[in-house]
Amino acid sequence: MMMVSDDCLVECRIDDSDEEDEGEQINTPPPPPEFASKASTPLSKPPTPPTAPATPTPYPTPTPSLLVNRDPYGINQHLKVEVSDVLAEPATPRSIDEVWFYSIVGFEKARIWSYRCLSLLFAVPFALLCGIFLAVLACLHVWFVVPCIQLSNTFLPCLRSLCICAVNEFISPLCSSLALCCSQIAISLSNKDWHQMKEKETV
Repeated sequence: MMMVSDDCLVECRIDDSDEEDEGEQINTPPPPPEFASKASTPLSKPPTPPTAPATPTPYPTPTPSLLVNRDPYGINQHLKVEVSDVLAEPATPRSIDEVWFYSIVGFEKARIWSYRCLSLLFAVPFALLCGIFLAVLACLHVWFVVPCIQLSNTFLPCLRSLCICAVNEFISPLCSSLALCCSQIAISLSNKDWHQMKEKETV
């Protein structure tokens, strides 16, 4: 039997009075290591190995299988045609259910497979033509249209001053002279001429 020394004994105060506040805690020294239970000690978790930071994977190259939404900007929303937009049967003259079912199936299959066959024939050439057309437009815009606009914006003030000088020096005096000459012309009609003109208008 192991003898315990007096130094290891701990004085515990027991107070059953209800006058103390519930929030007040009694500070007691920890028990000696001989009396400490193993359950009271928190279980130490094994150290987790450090995880390597996730390296960002590069974006995958776009492949035809990844391009799910082929109309992200909705430029061909008007081509979404369903069977109910084309075929509709009233309530009273009704066909056989099998006829209606196979008509819908035939419509859908004909629409889908005709589009697939036509796109198989014309999609790649039309895409090439569209690419060439856009390349030509971009080349003209970069190398012809924009330089011409910039040059005209540079030289337009000089041309404007020349045009204003030409108008003020030549065209404006000529027009003023013609206006003065024409302002002196007067036309007088007699009563006879007036009646003859009226008769011609009535005839």
